[in-house]
Amino acid sequence: MKHAYLIIAHNEFPVLERLLQALDDQRNDIYIHFDAKVKALPALAVQHANLYILQDQERVDVAWGDVSVVEAEYALFEAASSRGPYAYYHLLSGVDMPLKSQNQIHAFFDEHQGKEFIGYFTGKLDYELDRKVNRYHLFPRDFRADGTLGNKIKRLIRYAYMQFQYIFNIRRNTDIEFKKGTQWVSITQRFVDEVLKKKEEVFSIYAHTFCSDEIFLQTICWHSPYKDHVFDYENEGRSSLRSIGWKDGVLYDYENQDYGNLIQSGSLFARKFNSRNLEVVDKILANITQKNEG
Repeated sequence: MKHAYLIIAHNEFPVLERLLQALDDQRNDIYIHFDAKVKALPALAVQHANLYILQDQERVDVAWGDVSVVEAEYALFEAASSRGPYAYYHLLSGVDMPLKSQNQIHAFFDEHQGKEFIGYFTGKLDYELDRKVNRYHLFPRDFRADGTLGNKIKRLIRYAYMQFQYIFNIRRNTDIEFKKGTQWVSITQRFVDEVLKKKEEVFSIYAHTFCSDEIFLQTICWHSPYKDHVFDYENEGRSSLRSIGWKDGVLYDYENQDYGNLIQSGSLFARKFNSRNLEVVDKILANITQKNEG
């Protein structure tokens, strides 16, 4: 059965071009959601995979931290599911790269068929989850500062209302045990079906929350029969199969000197990369292409 690669993209198109080359295999269908703010889409092509670009009416204007990120994920899950079924759905960003060849990746998932590759953060989360999903966030599309007066006013109002909720202990979604982890996952058709069934409930719960893309899949899985099929609850990176470049709490773009560590990491995918450091991307692509041909 084929695999579906679901890609959320908005910039760094030279990296995206190389990502498509790495995924270009007849065993794959590739779906790309471009942020609705992107007006000029790059010219992309593959030789062996099927490539589907979500149409304008399917594209979401994505804002960081906002539930619109979840909307974009649902758009991809729905587009792919309509052409499925697939053995696995791999959610990637447009600045990711696989670290293994498609032969290696398909062999891995054949060996672990039925497992859900979802990363769970295992540290203390009470305060973070309370802040993100138990409180009501005003102006959720304006989480990031942009320097404009309107943005500053909205952020000030949002902060004041958050303090009001803390003072008077106003909380929401108190009957739900939330879980958190990386939004980038590899999941089975049966779990995707479960996620699609929960769509209306998800948008009811996570409207006016913060960073719900890191919470909703983990929470759905935790309260479903598929909880017992998660690959590794104790190791977020191992269970998600992804190397993600966090450094001092900030998402780090991999550089050329990181190539050796990435290839030795054991992960199947890595993020994130940029067009200023394409040498590491090209070395990864050359390495996995050689293994596919071999």
